[in-house]
Amino acid sequence: MHLKGRKGRLHRIGMLLRRPEALAALPAMTLLGYWMGGEVALVILAIGVPILLAAAGTAFRGGAPHRLGSARQSGPVPGLSLRPAAIEMLDTVLQNQYLDGVTTGCLVLQFDDSDLVLQRHGRAAEAEVLTRSAERVCGVLRAGDVVAQLGVGGLAVVLSPVRRLDLETMIQVAARLQTAVSSAISVGAARIYVTCSVGFCMAERSPEPTGEALLDAAQVAADEARCQGPGAIRAWSSDMARTRADRDAIRDKLEAALDSSQIRPWFQPQLCTDTGRISGFEALARWHHPEKGVLPPSEFLPAIDEAGLSDRLGEVILYHALQALSQWDKAGFEVPSVAVNFSLSELRNPRLVEKLKWELDRFDLAPSRLTVEVLETVIADTQNDVVVANIAALAELGCGVDLDDFGTGHASITSIRRFSVRRLKVDRSFVTRVDEDREQQKMVAAILSLAERMGLDTLAEGVETPAEHAMLAQLGCRHVQGFGIGRPMPLEATADWIARAHAKIGKTPLIGSRAR
Repeated sequence: MHLKGRKGRLHRIGMLLRRPEALAALPAMTLLGYWMGGEVALVILAIGVPILLAAAGTAFRGGAPHRLGSARQSGPVPGLSLRPAAIEMLDTVLQNQYLDGVTTGCLVLQFDDSDLVLQRHGRAAEAEVLTRSAERVCGVLRAGDVVAQLGVGGLAVVLSPVRRLDLETMIQVAARLQTAVSSAISVGAARIYVTCSVGFCMAERSPEPTGEALLDAAQVAADEARCQGPGAIRAWSSDMARTRADRDAIRDKLEAALDSSQIRPWFQPQLCTDTGRISGFEALARWHHPEKGVLPPSEFLPAIDEAGLSDRLGEVILYHALQALSQWDKAGFEVPSVAVNFSLSELRNPRLVEKLKWELDRFDLAPSRLTVEVLETVIADTQNDVVVANIAALAELGCGVDLDDFGTGHASITSIRRFSVRRLKVDRSFVTRVDEDREQQKMVAAILSLAERMGLDTLAEGVETPAEHAMLAQLGCRHVQGFGIGRPMPLEATADWIARAHAKIGKTPLIGSRAR
């Protein structure tokens, strides 16, 4: 307490000495001292005043780097302050910025994919990553800057008071913090790479002259950066609060729509060109909006991704797709399988296979009844071992693996083998006008030849006319899907469509070699 009181007195003295009127009177004080005490007094003033100012500045900023006081050092990460301590320091600077002529800034680091680290490596590894990252952040800051922990997945950095702080400097500091945490962190036998998005706000731009408002503004900027990330940097602006409120409102609506089954799959049929029989249905998300009617995926999937609800959407679509299979079985319809699109975030889940086993058992369905659709871009670009292991495990379980939009994502033959793909879905861009365009025919024939040599099945999507259907069958494509076969339809409409399709089987003419 004695030390704290001495620092307080030094701080008050420093504030008085740094006031403009005190500085203006300093020459007169020096002359007065010389007149009253001679050269000895002059020497004392010349040495003592700078020492006093330095001591007061140290008391103001705090002597230990990155700390505010032992009373606040009680967070999960040793040596870090917590949110109240960061607000306290910001309040101190803001209250005295006009008297002292100094300013500050606050940065918030949000770790990208922090939930993924927890899922893959466990809570102990997550805590170790946060601790090591915090140590690296502290290592690139100045003595007097303070690092505080915000929950589990974020850090706040309060810059010690400076005379001048501009936008360029803040961006440079943010980039330096990102670089500090970017190197691999070894946890046991794993090497974990983390990235962070950074938001910041300078004191002069704070929405209110309080530490809490300044920290909240930096947090809003960090949330915006994370939405644009990974690895984005954003400065706070006044319209961000409105954007955040709008985003939160959209997220609430989407969550309600998912929970109430407003968002559920429609089903598009797939036919076998050899027999004309139904080979499956693809489940495609639709939003039954209470005011706007049925919305296609293009009108809400971007919002789903931005809101971080892709996994939740996948769970909903999978549940309804397996439920549809169960209902078709009970009705006596022969539907071999249903195809469900899996996003990259779902494929990153180390518990994906376990979850699918549980869902299949729940409806008493064999794994072969489920087809997992994966975009070609995912297979072409990913280096994620969890994704590779998940797809291989799904194939081993007995699920079919379809490579969607084949021909657009530059997947190599090696990656097709690596991911245990069962069937190639020829992208609609190669199917359009395939009955008339010789170049289209050559391209499709090349894809089909590749698939045959690799022992893969094929499905052409985007078939819109009987002529395209016939040409694809003649070229040797085993399965077709598109508006020319059947448009996506709600579950309750599939029964009539299946009955009509079965009635047509005997009337379908054989084409090419199959006619002999």
